[in-house]
Amino acid sequence: QLVESGGGLVQPGGALRLSCTASGSAFSIYTMHWYLQAPGKQRDWVASISAGQSTPTPYYANSVKGRFTIYRDNAKNTVYLQMNSLKPEDTAVYYCYNANAGSWGQGTQVTVSS
Repeated sequence: QLVESGGGLVQPGGALRLSCTASGSAFSIYTMHWYLQAPGKQRDWVASISAGQSTPTPYYANSVKGRFTIYRDNAKNTVYLQMNSLKPEDTAVYYCYNANAGSWGQGTQVTVSS
């Protein structure tokens, strides 16, 4: 089970940190992903972070590269998405995803508006 938190309303240029906490004991072996879904649009990939206890590798969609940072804390079974320099077009429901387990979180709403 994946539970996201941290969404909210923020002004353009602002920042938010999303969290996704997983249940279970095997979190560290899973690559974790963040997706977003804007109203009326398909769910799009945002970022991923590789599995393992050593330095994990992050991957980003071009639209968020340089603004968003994905990282994980395996001791807390949590993956984070630090979002800086937010734009109105970042407004969406953000989901975390464990592809190996086929599990999605419930989503957290991010609204960027003045």
